Amino acid sequence: MKVSPSLLSANFANLTPDIEMINSSEADYLHIDVMDGVFVPNISFGFPVMKAVSKICKKPLDVHLMIVEPDKWISQVRDSGAWLMNIHYEACTHLNSAIARIHQAGMKAGVTLNPSTPVSLLTDIINDVDLVLLMSVNPGFGGQPFIRNTLKKIHELRSLIAESGSNALIEVDGGVNESTGIELAKAGADILVAGSYVFGSSDPCEKISILKNLDR
Repeated sequence: MKVSPSLLSANFANLTPDIEMINSSEADYLHIDVMDGVFVPNISFGFPVMKAVSKICKKPLDVHLMIVEPDKWISQVRDSGAWLMNIHYEACTHLNSAIARIHQAGMKAGVTLNPSTPVSLLTDIINDVDLVLLMSVNPGFGGQPFIRNTLKKIHELRSLIAESGSNALIEVDGGVNESTGIELAKAGADILVAGSYVFGSSDPCEKISILKNLDR
């Protein structure tokens, strides 16, 4: 299992120790949630913070844009050090074009589905994306309870990927802990995003290791 701890749950007053912890941990990526207060009811990181984080983080930046018109910001996301730019299906009018432009900018491209958005809508885009992020909570805030219908959606997405011959990875974000992580791994998830479970622990490296070593 790959693990992408969410910086949204880190100590905003002093991010450096938390990023250094990520560097020394078994984490595969660092998940950065960019929120604009419009698409979701919260505001988080901007590009200057992302760029500063990229200078000290040794893990690839897994950037999740919870914003309106995300395709307007492709060059800024790239210049902020992103390895992957992930945009919401619900926020992007011309998704095919946006995915192509993300790739042209030199980044991996991902698409995110809100809990109420069906997997079937990805049929015409699944072969073009590198990753699909399934939200297992409503986006905007950390610490929400896990939405169990996500397990069904993972099975549906795994079938779509197999039938289409896509190489897309399945990432899940929201309510991830050891218990839900076991279920998500068995359902077919490739990457788990965890915020409160990791950064709210007295031993975050141990929590990352627990998720990292989950078996399908």
